[in-house]
Amino acid sequence: MVTKSEEAELNRLESQAEHGGGGAWEYLSLVRKLKVRRSDYVLKHGLSILNDPKKRSALGDEVWTLYEQVAVAAMDCNSLDVASDCMKLLRKKFPESKRVSRLEAMLFEARGRWEEAEKAYSSLLEDNSVDQVIHKRRVAIAKAQGDSLKAIELLNKYLEIFMADHEAWRELAEIYVSLQMYKQAAFCYEELILSQPTAPLYHLAYADVLYTMGGLENLQTAKKYYASTIDLTGGENTRALYGVCLCTSGIAQLAKGRNKEEKDHSELHTLSAAVLQKAYKMKSPNKLPTAGIRLEKV
Repeated sequence: MVTKSEEAELNRLESQAEHGGGGAWEYLSLVRKLKVRRSDYVLKHGLSILNDPKKRSALGDEVWTLYEQVAVAAMDCNSLDVASDCMKLLRKKFPESKRVSRLEAMLFEARGRWEEAEKAYSSLLEDNSVDQVIHKRRVAIAKAQGDSLKAIELLNKYLEIFMADHEAWRELAEIYVSLQMYKQAAFCYEELILSQPTAPLYHLAYADVLYTMGGLENLQTAKKYYASTIDLTGGENTRALYGVCLCTSGIAQLAKGRNKEEKDHSELHTLSAAVLQKAYKMKSPNKLPTAGIRLEKV
């Protein structure tokens, strides 16, 4: 994750390079170090160096790193001819490089030549079955073709190898939600909460899935995770506050007084409603009476 100081330095160098103050190479180096994607600026300032013989020669062997960086940025920006030119030079310099082969497969992908890209990636995986980038590129191909089930299959295989990849678990969960496969999505969020118990985003997403599934037990659990989201965010997550109110209403209808803990739940609902009323008052004071009445009935 990029820190505030790192982002500030990146923005400073970017502004400096944009206004002719130099520092383009320093900016490009920092982009690589922080692993951020600012492809339009990378393409612009990368080409400004590569197209200047003096600047290019001053980089020495690092020029090949820049060619690779510009090639990826060019694909992001759909400047495929530029990407192709960069890769021709890289292939000439490194004729046996698997890294260059991966870039070439990415170019097939960028051009929508899915079968050729898949074939190239599969070949690369035969040589290195734990290449994370290639596994993820195959998932991207499946998603680009609208084949969600294939993407699910590939992500599950990927997670068998790289179980600690939080972004992959999150992506898999989102695909499951898009297909209304809520039980499977819930499992993904459970894994994320186990690995990152203080991340409110996962508590909230898990609660949303459980609420969507419905049923007394799911609503009760959803309410707990909405409450934990409120706790982790210092009471500032409007969606979680509203989720508590919705769950309280649903539980009341399904439990019909059977649950002795509903008194405590009612107190949580009242507190959540009060915070929401305050937020509505700040945003839309003229609509507060109506919003407040509706909220109290939830």
